[in-house]
Amino acid sequence: MRYLVTSAEMKQYDKATIERIGIPGPVLMERAALQTFAVLKERGFVVPYKKTLILAGVGNNGGDGLVLARLLCEANLEVYVWVVGDEAKATDDFKLQKKILGSFPVQFMSVPSEKAYDIVVDALFGVGLSRPLEGKYKEAIESLNQMTGTKLAMDVPSGVSSDTGEILGASFGADLTVTYGFEKKGLYLYPGTTKTGEVILADVGIGCRAIGENLPGTFAMEGSIEELLPKRDPNGNKGTFGKALILAGSYNMAGAALLCTKACYRTGAGMVKLLTAPENRVIVQESLPEALLGNIEEEKDLQESLAWCDAVCIGPGLGKTDATKHALESVLDAKKPLIIDADGINMLSEDQKLLEVLKMQGQAGRLILLTPHAGEFLRLWNGFYKDVLSMQEFKKSPWDYAKRLAEELSVIIIAKDARTFICAPTHPVCMNLSGNSGMATAGSGDVLAGILTAFVAAKTSEDVFSKACKAVRVHGLLGDAAAKRMGEHAVMASELIP
Repeated sequence: MRYLVTSAEMKQYDKATIERIGIPGPVLMERAALQTFAVLKERGFVVPYKKTLILAGVGNNGGDGLVLARLLCEANLEVYVWVVGDEAKATDDFKLQKKILGSFPVQFMSVPSEKAYDIVVDALFGVGLSRPLEGKYKEAIESLNQMTGTKLAMDVPSGVSSDTGEILGASFGADLTVTYGFEKKGLYLYPGTTKTGEVILADVGIGCRAIGENLPGTFAMEGSIEELLPKRDPNGNKGTFGKALILAGSYNMAGAALLCTKACYRTGAGMVKLLTAPENRVIVQESLPEALLGNIEEEKDLQESLAWCDAVCIGPGLGKTDATKHALESVLDAKKPLIIDADGINMLSEDQKLLEVLKMQGQAGRLILLTPHAGEFLRLWNGFYKDVLSMQEFKKSPWDYAKRLAEELSVIIIAKDARTFICAPTHPVCMNLSGNSGMATAGSGDVLAGILTAFVAAKTSEDVFSKACKAVRVHGLLGDAAAKRMGEHAVMASELIP
């Protein structure tokens, strides 16, 4: 996994590296600039006489920029430095680096007179910015954006919140961002992630020893599809690999049931039983003969299936009827690991008693996972708290709201959006970095529900939170593979499965 840190966490780890571990600040600056220089060299930009402009603030990020100016000077590039800020308030490390730079043929300027450079570097703020860019700072960033040349940001593009990805008034638009120590959370959140270009993590000496017991609150899962899928026992059988029960598909919604069930099979479940509306029977039998089939409206089918399965999923394309509400009540009464999706969540949101049952089950230790998209999450939140959470407020920090509700209900919440967050009461938040806009298409969530059900049903030793994080990443990687094959515009949910 990869840690994704906030500005406060990064400052804490930076301070621990300097004060507790004993690596001086100027050494960290030198390493940051050396790593950035190495990136430029590797990409063929370190060529004598190339013109480079470095915009530097008067803090430590600006100090990093001054060291980079020296290194580029030593490589015989033509280097210009534009300092913006009150140098009387500059950090001691910035002043030291500027003094050293006095021995090198760097040209300092107040305002650039030219618009054409080979390399344009943003070293204005880094992680330190917490309020909108204004005045001369905003003007400087806007001026840089209008210049030609390859644009590189040191640590974080100025104007992008390193915590939320919010654009703070204006933002530098980078082709490359070299970030130091740990990746910053805001580099991967929208809209800021559209300003970062390629993100490269550089080792500057701020590592796990600096973290100690103060673990970051967010991480991202890594690994390929093959590495992440549930491990299979070569001596196993269809029972070993999990018996999954799916309650999905109302009249005219057979597609949701098929997508969920087929994805569950493709992810490795040994047996999958689908309880669906009786009108879907022929469609399912013709399209997916491997599926065991039952009638969601038959009580005997329902109870026998719940006793049989290792995990149950309810909701994709289910509709909201008396029969489906009874099915939801029945799966809540069962003791099996439970995934609630789509209309299952919508029915929960409208019934305070069912929400209380779910909460009691979660507090008693039952494994329950909810998979709401943003609209479903708002309905769930407002139904539980009897409050009105707006979409605008939720979008500012969906991980905070999802984490709070997960703790309140004692469940795992997979808050689906352009960035999906997996939140559990006793774990840091997992932010999923796989996937693309092509997955914003009908049925994509049904495929995720099937993948997740197969992971949960698999008889492996992993905890369910890890399974959920892996399932979400696999889903996104499938979308990336489909988009690579046919383009993001053309991706359909059914094409994720093969």
